[in-house]
Amino acid sequence: MSQKNSDGKRSARERLQEQRQREEARIRRRRTLIAAAVVVAVLGAGAGIAAIVASTSGGKKKETAGPLVAPQGATGKDSVTIPVGKPAAKATLTVYEDFRCPACAQFENGFRDTVNQLEQKGEVKAEYHIVTLIDSNLGGTGSLNAANAAACAQDAGKFSAYHDLLYKNQPPETDDAFGKKARLLELAGQVPGLDTPAFRSCVDDGTHDSWVKKSHEAFGKTSYRATPTVVLAGKSIYGDPANPLTPDKLRKMVAEATKG
Repeated sequence: MSQKNSDGKRSARERLQEQRQREEARIRRRRTLIAAAVVVAVLGAGAGIAAIVASTSGGKKKETAGPLVAPQGATGKDSVTIPVGKPAAKATLTVYEDFRCPACAQFENGFRDTVNQLEQKGEVKAEYHIVTLIDSNLGGTGSLNAANAAACAQDAGKFSAYHDLLYKNQPPETDDAFGKKARLLELAGQVPGLDTPAFRSCVDDGTHDSWVKKSHEAFGKTSYRATPTVVLAGKSIYGDPANPLTPDKLRKMVAEATKG
């Protein structure tokens, strides 16, 4: 057999092997997506579509995002918590959320007035933990950029107003509109006193990007695996289709928590 024919057969075998490897990889990806879809469907049945921690954690790239700069007033371990409300409030509502997460918007837009009223009365304070699950699962930078912008708003004392505005204007989950910093700056113009040179620089420079990633890593160390996760008195209270949360239930839960 000539060397040429031998090389040709070997090349054909290599091409066939490569094709099989690509097909096997495609099948694995499809199985992963199907499994994730089933989990999302189960968790989202009663409370919108939740963002789930990606099951394929291998191959993550280490990215640098500058020095870790926590926003003003951040609290807790590693300063990854943004507090809202009166510090003396007896009950604490802990919220893990992603600005690209549809179920997070459903919670915020559905319970905002109730939570705000309870905060104003001094009955509950909120602690927000910002994560970036959608960026991890679908790609893009909208979760990260929106979280950084919200942290920049915290520096300016405008976190709550900007936080609520982001959820009121949340794009579809697959639309990475918050990945565009121009859009985040445009929305800031709707919050009186927020659109300043300092805020713009903070957003454009990604001042708090490393802090956002630290916050996301801290979430990964908890037992929670989806957003939103809403915790009151040590118990996750949102997202159970068999026992859906309502504003009235939340008020009663807070009243009970304050008694303790």
